Amino acid sequence: MHITLESDYAIRIVDYLSHQTEKKSAAQIAEDSSVPQRFALKILSKLASCDIVKSFKGTKGGYILAKEPGEITLRLVIEAVEGPYVLSRCLYSGHECSRGDGPCCCRFQSVFDEISADVRKKLDTVTFADD
Repeated sequence: MHITLESDYAIRIVDYLSHQTEKKSAAQIAEDSSVPQRFALKILSKLASCDIVKSFKGTKGGYILAKEPGEITLRLVIEAVEGPYVLSRCLYSGHECSRGDGPCCCRFQSVFDEISADVRKKLDTVTFADD
């Protein structure tokens, strides 16, 4: 199991911005964080829509964190690009299990739910102000 490439890129971008004092262009962010520019633009848009970064338009535009690094957790960034963290798709709201009655009838659902809660809790403890 591993985080997606999009989450990895989002973490790189937020970590990079957490060390900047001035707004940076998408091209500069992409280059300095080793993220392809087309992915950086997509991710920056998602991060902006979740109020993790501020976007400034125009020739002097760019991006800067919308919050202090200590207010931004790994969970916040990962869920901004991936949606709510769950270990198994059976935990998504509205998921229909192909095994039988109800939204999920798998005997492992409660274990998956517990593991998901533990991971979310741990991701909430790590911020971008941490060394």
